[in-house]
Amino acid sequence: MKDIYYVGYVDWEVRNFHGYSTHKGSSYNAYIVKSGENTVLIDTVKRPYFEHFLKNIKEVCDPSEINYFITNHVEMDHSGSFPLIIKHLPNAELIASERGVDVLKAHFHQEVEEDLFNRIRAVKEGDTLDIGNGKKFTFVPIPMIHWPDSMVSFMTDEIGKNALFSNDAFGQHYATSKRWDDENDLCEVMQEAEKYYANILLHLSGIIAKVLPKVGALPIDVICTSHGVCWRTHIGEIVEAYTKWCKGEIEENSVLIVYDTMWGSTEKIAKALSDQISHRGIPVKRFRLTYADYSDVITEAMKARAILIGSPTLNNGLFPSVAEYISYQKGLKPMNKVGFAFGSYGWGGGAVKEIVEVMKATKIDVMEETIEIKFVPRPEDLDFKEIINKLVEKMGGN
Repeated sequence: MKDIYYVGYVDWEVRNFHGYSTHKGSSYNAYIVKSGENTVLIDTVKRPYFEHFLKNIKEVCDPSEINYFITNHVEMDHSGSFPLIIKHLPNAELIASERGVDVLKAHFHQEVEEDLFNRIRAVKEGDTLDIGNGKKFTFVPIPMIHWPDSMVSFMTDEIGKNALFSNDAFGQHYATSKRWDDENDLCEVMQEAEKYYANILLHLSGIIAKVLPKVGALPIDVICTSHGVCWRTHIGEIVEAYTKWCKGEIEENSVLIVYDTMWGSTEKIAKALSDQISHRGIPVKRFRLTYADYSDVITEAMKARAILIGSPTLNNGLFPSVAEYISYQKGLKPMNKVGFAFGSYGWGGGAVKEIVEVMKATKIDVMEETIEIKFVPRPEDLDFKEIINKLVEKMGGN
């Protein structure tokens, strides 16, 4: 795009991002904007890739000619190279949100002189930066989406295209050599955007629902994200998707079954539930947690109307993989869900009760009925017609 240059790093190898699986890699997007009069650097990259980042900058301009350096978010995948790059920017004014200045100090106080932090321009909502040639930035802090320091930078361009530098909003953990949405498989990009939202932003949906109308009202021509592809053709689709996700809208009355098993009894229950629900014509997906990727499971949890969680009892409590997953789900708080607990036990129960308690703690509408079978279920124990009828009724189905 004219006057906006990509200087980030595409990470083809990364497969885990603080516990979130990234099977298709990621990228740490940074940009340079040139106005003729001024040059602006926006964000950095993860520290191991600083030399690549610096090389990209030098292909666009002499770093000493950069006039402004904007830090939209201080998480280390975006600011990790901050203390390294500033040594190459002797003439740049540094810009961050008010909270961003504090977080920069908290991260880099051992590497950066205190005087430099005092020189950072702390911007608040509505503050602007006119870089000439018809280009002007407006800064909009978006605290807790998904850190307190987060902000977006909106650039209006009288003779070009208006660009939203959205940082973590609208991004995807997705490695590609093609920078734009319309150059990639849109279905694949949207799937990765959905997974990104489910694993990083889902628990912030209430805040996003309040901020999103502000973003949607801007005359945006392009969205320059901090991960994955940028948007220029399908902006309406990604904004519409965020609107749906942040409201917890459910496309269809589907069921997700999440479980693990010790000696196969809980698995028998899970499979019987899956078969009988499916025979009712209700879409169902089933994951055994020993083999499942929690990042993928929570993405399905965001979309499903009902979440059924099963566990054998071990030491009067949850099986370890179920405890781990349910803790992950608890933190992300999927909305507008019906919950149901099931499991098996030997000498004493406990797992089913704990599932119910955890789901209730995150405002899931948990059914009073449960399934808890001692040792190995008999064929007659696996007839769940009545329970499924109640589940369907609670889901709002027929």
